[in-house]
Amino acid sequence: MEEREFQFLYQDGDGFHFMNMESYDQIAVAEGVIGDQSVYLQPEMKVRLSVHEGVAVGIVLPPRVSLEVTETEPATKGQTASSSYKPAVLSNGVRTSVPPHIVPGTRIVVSTEDGSYVERAKD
Repeated sequence: MEEREFQFLYQDGDGFHFMNMESYDQIAVAEGVIGDQSVYLQPEMKVRLSVHEGVAVGIVLPPRVSLEVTETEPATKGQTASSSYKPAVLSNGVRTSVPPHIVPGTRIVVSTEDGSYVERAKD
């Protein structure tokens, strides 16, 4: 079993395609290996794949990704950033909770482990 850095290229009917960053070889990874984490894959994202005899058996995504908020409710009067969060939908379709000051179009950083809000993106 070896673990190497790969770059995500694209998804098609055969699965998720990654490129080895050292040899430039490509590997297709079955959807079952990626699982629920597939919503966080972004083009050119670098991940770590565990490969056994040429077949990917595990994946480790970066701990955080930047995504855009596409929908959220307006903040209600008297709501403060420290007291409560409001529901939001991200550009990858994932639902999360964000502070009241976040509006649609804002890029935020979320945890790939549980989809939770981390901070406002600096990009």
